[in-house]
Amino acid sequence: MPDKLLIFDTTLRDGEQSPGASMTKDEKLRIARQLERLKVDVIEAGFAASSNGDFECVKAISEVIKDATICSLARANDRDIARAAEALKPAKSGRLHLFLATSALHMEKKLRMTPDQVFEQARLSVRFARNLMADIEFSPEDGYRSDPDFLCRVLEAVINEGATTINVPDTVGYAVPELYGHFIKNLRERIPNSDKAIWSVHCHNDLGMAVANSLAGVKIGGARQVECTINGLGERAGNCSLEEVVMAVKTRRDYFALDVGINTQHILATSRMVSQTTGFVVQPNKAVVGANAFAHASGIHQDGVLKARDTYEIMRAEDVGWSANKIVLGKLSGRNAFKQRLQDLGVSMDSEADINNAFIKFKDLADRKSEIFDEDILALVSGESVMRDKEQYGFVSLSQHSETGERPQACVVFTVDGKEVKSESDGNGPVDASLKAIESHVKSGAEMVLYSVNAISGSTESQGEVTVRLQNSGRVVNGVGADPDIVVASAKAYLSALNKLQSKADRVAAQG
Repeated sequence: MPDKLLIFDTTLRDGEQSPGASMTKDEKLRIARQLERLKVDVIEAGFAASSNGDFECVKAISEVIKDATICSLARANDRDIARAAEALKPAKSGRLHLFLATSALHMEKKLRMTPDQVFEQARLSVRFARNLMADIEFSPEDGYRSDPDFLCRVLEAVINEGATTINVPDTVGYAVPELYGHFIKNLRERIPNSDKAIWSVHCHNDLGMAVANSLAGVKIGGARQVECTINGLGERAGNCSLEEVVMAVKTRRDYFALDVGINTQHILATSRMVSQTTGFVVQPNKAVVGANAFAHASGIHQDGVLKARDTYEIMRAEDVGWSANKIVLGKLSGRNAFKQRLQDLGVSMDSEADINNAFIKFKDLADRKSEIFDEDILALVSGESVMRDKEQYGFVSLSQHSETGERPQACVVFTVDGKEVKSESDGNGPVDASLKAIESHVKSGAEMVLYSVNAISGSTESQGEVTVRLQNSGRVVNGVGADPDIVVASAKAYLSALNKLQSKADRVAAQG
């Protein structure tokens, strides 16, 4: 029987380190449920010691997810490890993921520790963790740029202390495939007890080779776990893309001779959910999940596909979920059908009142848009909170006037701590006028660093999905809003971003 390749998803931890991609507890839970439906092997739910918010997220995910191992990142010190273990207590299957830098540059400049001190801390931290949990993963941060002799010494010691998974990160995306694959192979051959642990790869995409490097680590190096994120989400240029690794291994099973347990038909829905939750739009030509991934514009290609699909397609679109992209609901659909569709899409709500609020918004959308797609429903619940009473700012209504030769005017009504306010402004366009109207009252002082519009489905009747990225006092947040009216979607996105700016949750950047 062929080996199995384990899929370790770190969207909720490393993916969340993208500027502005921080998620709420409810959003993390929704994505975790979808990852469980996707059948990933390990879900890295967060960095429990980084903040009380992250601790609560890891704990909540541990309580509800039963079909995947739940993992928390921890620095190689007793405090972090104990905090992570506490958060993981409810998990049916839990894993502690310890990290400590081993490259000369990181040890000297960041840790200010000698190699001997790092060696001893790595060994003792794994020993401490092993007393709390059986499943221990150890990552030498910046492992690929570490001295191989020293790395062998450290990894042999942590395996002796009970580490069950050894992850070799290319933390800064410096590797190239052949060299990275042989680097891991060399480590496994030189370390006497290497067979006592599963070997894992974690590659960043700074040079655009994260997927290639990861697959080389698997094929050449013998790794049997790949750490990745949905849509390749992650800080800087992102991480290894889950959907690309999975479909490469499945499509080229003749070469890799590996099985993966992923239910690929949920790939597209998971991609859409992560994109709409974080505000990071998937580029149209993105492999597997991009809007153009299975589109053929060339006449020669179209002719070939019509005659025999496999002339130009190496994967079936329906195998990754595109066939599920159907009209599912309309204005005559009832509450039970809507509730069932939410469950099918992995959306969980805390109470019947929340479902009722979402259903009211769904019916409002159905009155304005005759065909409701899955993407519309996800945008409905992801792009704006259903529970307005938890928000400082909430959208109520908007009116604007623009005509050629005249400066546009906008009037926005929104709530501040539950009380309605009205604000007016002019601007260079209706969107600019609307956002200036909000800002003139709120006076956040935030700088807008990104504004983007994405059509959720393919027609002019489509909802527009707007992402607004704001920066203030070193904090970067994304707000997402959706509406058939782009100006309204923009106002919703701006208010969503302002709500996130008000959040006091602290985040600590961690290993890559």
